[in-house]
Amino acid sequence: MRILYVEDHEDLRETIGMLMQGEGRSVVLCESAEQGMAQDVQTPFDVVVSDVSLPGISGTEFAHQLLAKNPDRWVVLCTGYELGKHALAWGPHVRTLLKPFEVEQLDALLHEIEQALTADSHLVGGAAIQGCAEASR
Repeated sequence: MRILYVEDHEDLRETIGMLMQGEGRSVVLCESAEQGMAQDVQTPFDVVVSDVSLPGISGTEFAHQLLAKNPDRWVVLCTGYELGKHALAWGPHVRTLLKPFEVEQLDALLHEIEQALTADSHLVGGAAIQGCAEASR
């Protein structure tokens, strides 16, 4: 499963990125939605996990742009604010994680998404982690 993680705080991006690693998962880390979009255009990710509060294009606007192209995209929005049912109306595969979240919550959500993707036969094997600059080389 290819995961794009967008977070502007470097320490959090690196830590959560490592925690998302696992068998069959490759993780690309980006510090902005703009970088994330550039990565996603090359080869769309199976799931995009994004902070909501980002400099430049916000995580919610990033999600809207991804979902406009493909309403069935898996998108996880990480936020310190309760978005309620508002985010669920964006698409069938939009989820939210309320900060601060436990590692187990993130892992359970990624496992749920993995199972759904496997059921749809879209899962690609392999596991790695890289940053935006490294991924574009």
